[in-house]
Amino acid sequence: MGKAVAPLALALIGLGACANGAQTGQHALPPAFLGIETRLLDGDLVNFRVAIRHAEERRMVEDYAACAAAQYALIRGYGFARHVRTTVDQSGAVARADAVYLISPALPKGVATIDAEVTVRDCGARGIPTV
Repeated sequence: MGKAVAPLALALIGLGACANGAQTGQHALPPAFLGIETRLLDGDLVNFRVAIRHAEERRMVEDYAACAAAQYALIRGYGFARHVRTTVDQSGAVARADAVYLISPALPKGVATIDAEVTVRDCGARGIPTV
């Protein structure tokens, strides 16, 4: 009877290790960037909607929106953006961000400003798409 229990016990321990690995992200699927939707709201106020499947953390989808804003500023010939607000929604494996940025040719007032050129370069180095 002891011999039959040992293989079952080892199998259960193995399943427990797999479950724990999935919870800690050891076997997590790589993030998939699902696209950027851009809407001009008013003047230089722009809304960015982005989504990531299997985002490692909430911050990743927020960064994706910032990368989109930085690239948009550069496309429009501007060098800066100021973060206005971001909301994040998680639905199953997909995290979505709805962000608003003010793009500007000069450094805008406020604490949540980004240098578009530096940010786009950083996004590329981190593997976060900007278009």
